[in-house]
Amino acid sequence: MFWTLTKILLFVAIVIGLAWGAGEVMDSGQTVGLRIFDMEYELGPMQAVIAFAAFLVALWLVLKLFALAFAVLRFMNGDETAIRRFFTRNREKRGLDALLASMIAQAEGDGRTAIAKAEKAHKLLNRPMMTSLLIAQSAEMKGNPELAIEHYKALLNDNRSRFVGVQGLMRSKLDAGDKEKARALAAKALEMQPAHEATQNTLLELQTEAEDWGGARKTLQVKKSSGTMPRDVWRRRDAILALQQSDALAAKGDLARAREAAIEANRLSPDLIPAAVAAAQALVAQGNGSYAARVIRKAWKVKSHPDLAAAFAAIEKDESAQQRLARFAKLTKMRPNEPETRMLKAELLIAAEDFPAARRALGDLYETAPNVRSLTIMAAIERGEGADDAVVRGWLAKALTAPRGPQWVCGKCQHVHASWQAICDNCGAFDTLEWRDAPDSSGPSATQTELLPLIVGSLPKPAEAQTDVVEGEVASGNDESGTSGEKTA
Repeated sequence: MFWTLTKILLFVAIVIGLAWGAGEVMDSGQTVGLRIFDMEYELGPMQAVIAFAAFLVALWLVLKLFALAFAVLRFMNGDETAIRRFFTRNREKRGLDALLASMIAQAEGDGRTAIAKAEKAHKLLNRPMMTSLLIAQSAEMKGNPELAIEHYKALLNDNRSRFVGVQGLMRSKLDAGDKEKARALAAKALEMQPAHEATQNTLLELQTEAEDWGGARKTLQVKKSSGTMPRDVWRRRDAILALQQSDALAAKGDLARAREAAIEANRLSPDLIPAAVAAAQALVAQGNGSYAARVIRKAWKVKSHPDLAAAFAAIEKDESAQQRLARFAKLTKMRPNEPETRMLKAELLIAAEDFPAARRALGDLYETAPNVRSLTIMAAIERGEGADDAVVRGWLAKALTAPRGPQWVCGKCQHVHASWQAICDNCGAFDTLEWRDAPDSSGPSATQTELLPLIVGSLPKPAEAQTDVVEGEVASGNDESGTSGEKTA
């Protein structure tokens, strides 16, 4: 608004100045004598000004005629475009100036000026690909999707700019929220340039959001083939997509293909815990329990996990507690000092009603790394050994305020998930869940539940640890120990 007012005031000032100058010249009374050959002319002030202007125009026309004559001579000497260049030189210069002004305005963030100058260049220059691209980009910046789509479509007519046009239309559909059409356009763009990493990532994200697991696996294969993804990362992510594909097939009732996809996911990434569990379940369903046990043991070597233990227990459903304890020995000997292995062994011994051995297997884990599970196991051991109800309630009350232990936590947003998922529910990130302790910043609870052990029961002193308990003693709390054993199973 201020600049417009300034231009108007400047124009008025120029007009006033010219009028004042013309008046001064008319009032001066001066004359100009002009002699051409033998003829003399006497011109008044205003006539002299007009004659001078006419002389400048005539000089400009003469120069132009000379340039045209030279262009004709070059044309006659074989330069077929000389005459056309003569007539279009000025038009092209103005078009290039407008194009430069549009590019500068776009770099400055002035979308309106960029569009205006680009449209002027579009009229003056015979370069539709260049000017259409500039107009489309300026329209995107200004927030004019209709104009951008119109010029992106114009880019589809030239093979050199078709890829850029498809990408522009894809971005327009994404901004409009039409992800289905954006996914189709991204797939088309990837067909044109398979090695374009930005298009690969966009298409992969759209396919995972749409749960198009088969298409996502193909895109992942393209990423690996083009060198934009390392082979080890590709194997893990392809395994995750195969696992998701297995779940989708199972939901449709295609169990045979679902099991094949789960086994393939485990083959691609043997240390991926959800894939190992799904593969073991598929192999058990096919009647191949021994190979399922091998799959679980291979994954357990990398990382012990309660889901692996549950899948290993499900291989043999009708075994006794002693038989299960013996079968799990191959698993628990692999990583004997890890907390998961110690708690697992304690739970198996509780199910076998060997409470002193369960206490020894758990060790001091309830002190060094207390969590809900280890403290609950201690409550079951105390009940199994015949401790007072107050002691058992004390352990359970302490478990209420203890940390949850390792959980599936998103490495990007720290959101905790009840079970493993390929895509975080909170931030939508792909393959970011980790099995670890969740960050605890809650502090003391507002209800003072930390005082529950003092209210509902007391815990035994460390010095009173029963080292002389008769092995094999069974108390009246076998129900709790059985429940803990079922958790392992």
